[in-house]
Formats: sequence, structure tokens, C-alpha cells
Amino acid sequence: MRIDPAAAKPDWAALETAFEHNAPETHSYLDLDNGKVLTIVDSRPEDEERRTDVREATNRYVHLDPASSREQYRWMERFVASVEDVALKERLVLAIDGKGAFRRFKDVLLSYPVERDRWFSYRSNLLHIYINDWLAAKDIVIGEVPPWGEPREPSEPDMPLDKPIGDRGEGPTETLRRQARELVDSLPALELPAAIAFLRFLDESKPSSVD
Repeated sequence: MRIDPAAAKPDWAALETAFEHNAPETHSYLDLDNGKVLTIVDSRPEDEERRTDVREATNRYVHLDPASSREQYRWMERFVASVEDVALKERLVLAIDGKGAFRRFKDVLLSYPVERDRWFSYRSNLLHIYINDWLAAKDIVIGEVPPWGEPREPSEPDMPLDKPIGDRGEGPTETLRRQARELVDSLPALELPAAIAFLRFLDESKPSSVD
């Protein structure tokens, strides 16, 4: 990236927030004149003046490209690969398999505060790398070096996590669900109420997601 003390200093906190959140209706722009982040929401009529400003000053505003869900999913995979606790790693592999991966991933880490804090640091580091690469790719001149400097890539490679595959070519979640169904099907009818009650207990004991 290019640094020039005469250029505007970006609002780094706002820039981080914009790059991390990728809601389809939200569009953020870096104002090269003052370093501020301009955010426009499609469904918000009061943002029309901002839309006009962006259309009329194309050389002033640069559209930000937030980290996609796929990119952030890869960040989770890299973190899971770094977990040394075998039991936790197995739970996280299951958590990020299939729809709802981000929510389940957060739910599991709620019970592991140390690893949860490490995840936040791990994600922030990867986000900073992403922002630095974006600034360099866009050849944007900024007034100061980012407060995080030049973060180092984690030792874990940026590649899909090696997940166990069942005999039928299914993922780990599908394998466990099939095994659970087969086990329930094999139970005598008299045992089913107890099995259902226990499953309901597990369902109601699920932790609530928090940011």
C-alpha cells in the first residue's frame, strides 16, 4: 500500500466494521478526501443524498469489498485447524458442517472462553490482512500506516479443512444424524418416550448465540 502524510487518514474502526459485515443491502465507500466511511442501505430512503454524492463524485469514493461469507468461512476453517484440544476440534468440525455454521461455531465457543478470545484475535488478524491486501490491490494512497501494521499470516494454510467423510460419501453431520435415526429406529417402542424426552432436553439446553 502507498503512504503519503498529505493524504487522508482512514477511519480505521469504521473501515474494519465495513469490511467485516457483508449484508447484501449495505454498501460502504471510503471517502478519499477525509478518510471517512460512507455507508448506504438500499432500503433506507434517507440515504438518497448519499447515493447522489457517490454518483456525482466517482473519483472521491471507492467502493469497499467486504470479506465474503465464503472468505470468512475459510477463516473459521483455518482456526479449527489450529485448535489443539482434540475434543473441541471434533465439535467445531461438526459445528461448521452445513447450513448455520457461523451460529453453531459461536455456540460451541461459548463454553470455551479462552479459545473464544483466541478466535476473536485470530479473526481480527485475518481481517487486517484482508484490508491491507485490498488497499494494496486498489493502489489507494492513505495518510498513515494502519494501526495494526503488517500482520503475519497464520501458520495454518488457507485451504479447505480436512473433514471426515462417511461410508456413503456424506459429511460428518449427515453421518451422525443417520446413525442417530438408525439407533432410534432400533429401540423398542416402550423406550421411545424416554429417548424423545432426552432429545428434547438437549434441544432446550442449547446455548443462545451472542456476538
